[in-house]
Amino acid sequence: MIRLPARFRPRRSTLRARVTVVASLAITAAVVLGVLLMYLLQMSAVRRTVDGQLRTYATQIAQSAATGRWPTPLPQSSLDSNAEAQVLAPDGQVLAATRTLVGLPAVYRLPVDLDTPVRQKAADGVIPGEVRVIGLRTTVDGRPVAIITGTSTGLLNQVNSEFVRHLLIGLPIILVLAAAGVWLVVGRALRPVERIRRAVTDITSADLSQRVPEPGTADEIGHLAHTMNDMLTRLNDAAQRQRRFVADASHELRSPLAAIRTTLEVGLAHPDRAPWPTIAERATAQTTQLEGLIQQLLVLAKADEQQLSAQQQRVDVGALLRDVVANTPAHRLEIDLDTAPVVDTLGNPDHLQRLFRNIIDNAVRYAHRRVHITATTTVDSVQVEIDDDGPGIPPADRQRVFDRFVRLDSSRERNTGTTGLGLAIAHEIALTHHGHIAIVDNPTGGARVVVTLPNASSGPPLTAHSVAGPESAQPPKRSPNQGDAPT
Repeated sequence: MIRLPARFRPRRSTLRARVTVVASLAITAAVVLGVLLMYLLQMSAVRRTVDGQLRTYATQIAQSAATGRWPTPLPQSSLDSNAEAQVLAPDGQVLAATRTLVGLPAVYRLPVDLDTPVRQKAADGVIPGEVRVIGLRTTVDGRPVAIITGTSTGLLNQVNSEFVRHLLIGLPIILVLAAAGVWLVVGRALRPVERIRRAVTDITSADLSQRVPEPGTADEIGHLAHTMNDMLTRLNDAAQRQRRFVADASHELRSPLAAIRTTLEVGLAHPDRAPWPTIAERATAQTTQLEGLIQQLLVLAKADEQQLSAQQQRVDVGALLRDVVANTPAHRLEIDLDTAPVVDTLGNPDHLQRLFRNIIDNAVRYAHRRVHITATTTVDSVQVEIDDDGPGIPPADRQRVFDRFVRLDSSRERNTGTTGLGLAIAHEIALTHHGHIAIVDNPTGGARVVVTLPNASSGPPLTAHSVAGPESAQPPKRSPNQGDAPT
């Protein structure tokens, strides 16, 4: 296929040009149709007026022969001085006529089966071709007669010709004026769009902080600019989160990898004297930590793709909490669980279990002696409160702890095994399940984490066997010596 050079290719018309062409043609057509309609209505009214005057003239002629004698010649019309008339007998004989038709045979006849007069040969050379003729049947002095009245319509035909001529002359002028007006109006209307286009052209992925100018109007263009700025804000936030996530993830992955490499390099430097069992144990521990970090990063990647709420089903939150508590190392802590008889929500049981496990692990990590978990329901929601008697979280940090890779000052050491992703993952899971997590004041000291999820009360209640397997109906109570320290 042969492709023409760019300079020889037809340029695509702009929106302004297309709108101008279409609107100009539409305006011109509307104006012409309007003028034609007005003209036709006016001409129809003129014809009705002429016909009315001719009928009135015929009635005047009939009244002039009330005594049975026709005046010679017939009187002129008081409404139209150019009107002519003839009075015909049933056999076509002319009984009376106006001055110009005296002595002439019938120029028009009115057949019995017609209401419109028929032109006769006698009218040639006497009556012009452009006339309006009316025939009236009546009885005068006991004799039936036909009164034919007519008048010239040359003026109407002249008006028609002038109208067509002026219309042909004015049509291009109307089109040009409409195009110019539409071009200016559309250009003014699209000026904010052009400014938006130039602003968007200057915005790059490296800097999404710029915004398009908003015209400050409540029309479609104003809504477009506002929507684009909202989109740029979301893109900027997403780009910043992505850059921060990549930087933090690379930093977090570098630490265990560097530790594994250092341990192996030390062993390889002295292969005969190296404590290989200890080196393998350390490498295994670092690998386990690295594997856990990668799994958490995968969960966050699914959260970014809105996949954490897939495969939803009815979940017994009470049974799920009992399972999490039963598998949580207490490290000489006491974990109490109080749940309502039926605490159901809709969601993914695996992800919800991860949500509560992350929060409970965090509470166990900082509690001194006791963690208390309460699950209740309302008409619309399921509420789970996790209390610990630890140092608590300052109000200024209660929202920040749900950000990714955030560790408070007391937990910056990596030997605690934390990555700063547990609460962030829990927060993302709650959001994808149409719920939320908040940290509030604990009346007994420490921290209180409140998880709120939708209530699945519309379906039949489930037992503990439905999600987490058979468990005791009574809430478990962990002894202080049960379990090991969390890793």
